[in-house]
Amino acid sequence: MPIRKILVVDDSKTELVFLTDLLQKNGFSVKTAENADDAMRRLEEDHPDLILMDVVMPGQNGFQLTRAIARDPKYAAIPIILCTSKNQETDRVWGMRQGARDYIVKPVNAADLMSKISALA
Repeated sequence: MPIRKILVVDDSKTELVFLTDLLQKNGFSVKTAENADDAMRRLEEDHPDLILMDVVMPGQNGFQLTRAIARDPKYAAIPIILCTSKNQETDRVWGMRQGARDYIVKPVNAADLMSKISALA
């Protein structure tokens, strides 16, 4: 399945702008959410082909939201790439155990991100 629509979930406006700009320049349609509740509303409105998920957010964190999405039959097929400042190997392993398909550490390297997205298509 080609990836065209991406949902970016991050509580940082700076990250949302950076990632949206990067993804749009690479031909993707992008929607954004600033927290877990916002992300779930966006998912109900329109199924994205991929979710880029921050981990450190107020309220429900990205690990918890990834687990909830991965376990929901309506959304389980949507791949999630965790995109976070948490750079420990234990964080990466935990994120993958929650249902993420990949993990990228901020600051995001554009070529790395595009490579990870391509690998999912």
